[in-house]
Amino acid sequence: MSTPSAPLPSPTPAPGRSLSAWWQATPLTAVFAVFFLVPLALIIMVSFWDFNEYELLPGFTFKNYISIFDGCGNTVEMCTTLKTYLSTFKFCLMVWLITLVLGFAVSYFLAFHIRSSGMQTLLFVLCTIPFWTSNVIRMISWVPLLGRNGLVNQGLVGAGIVDQPIEWLLFSDFSVTLAFVHLYTMFMIVPIFNSMMRIDRSLLEAANDSGATGWQTLWNVVVPLCRTGIIIGSIFVITIVMGDFVTVGVMGGQQIASIGKIIQVQTSYLQFPLAAANAVILLAIVLMIIWALTRLVDIRKEL
Repeated sequence: MSTPSAPLPSPTPAPGRSLSAWWQATPLTAVFAVFFLVPLALIIMVSFWDFNEYELLPGFTFKNYISIFDGCGNTVEMCTTLKTYLSTFKFCLMVWLITLVLGFAVSYFLAFHIRSSGMQTLLFVLCTIPFWTSNVIRMISWVPLLGRNGLVNQGLVGAGIVDQPIEWLLFSDFSVTLAFVHLYTMFMIVPIFNSMMRIDRSLLEAANDSGATGWQTLWNVVVPLCRTGIIIGSIFVITIVMGDFVTVGVMGGQQIASIGKIIQVQTSYLQFPLAAANAVILLAIVLMIIWALTRLVDIRKEL
């Protein structure tokens, strides 16, 4: 009769392995600390300083934060800060919805309707063509198209569709939203397309064999399996739009307010503590949005 063998001892980690892992993580940690944590700490510190017309006054005061929300307790009229944040959220929501629809449609076409990997690569590269030039050049390219005497207005007037040029095509909410969509749709396409390429095609065949319609398969199979890509793309688009000031300034004709624009103007007037306080508030709001989005799906687990 054989006796039960004793359980084998669990393998112990090799000496120095944990130490080597720390050494391997040191360069990335150092870069992260120098280029992110240290500047962030400086911004938070400066946001509590005072200032005058000539210099910064190191110290500790809540003056900057109080001045940002000055008048927000008035129930009759909304304060400037809240109006500016609502304007920023408006652009953020519109751009997110449009880029999500466009990004999902383009990704779905590339992933499920283009069979050749070579053609997929070619069409994907074509989607990146706008990134071959700078953002400013891409924004300026809309001016001769949407201006009062631009090609679009000339075509509409020449065709008799309108009697006079349309004013709201340029330097308006429409032009700002259009520029945002033009600039940042690719940030939605890439993660969604990556998620769709990882979907097992047998799941689509099983849904089809079960009698599901195309829309049912899309909503019950494709969309749930693309949640990670949708969330990642949403984080990219929302965070960029929330802090953007160049697009709002150029396409809005310096007439539309946003949080990023306010920070840029305060910096140009050397009001660094006030700009730092606005930046800290904006960062806190963006982090809360990211936290809410990451609650919808565990990105680390899905990836």
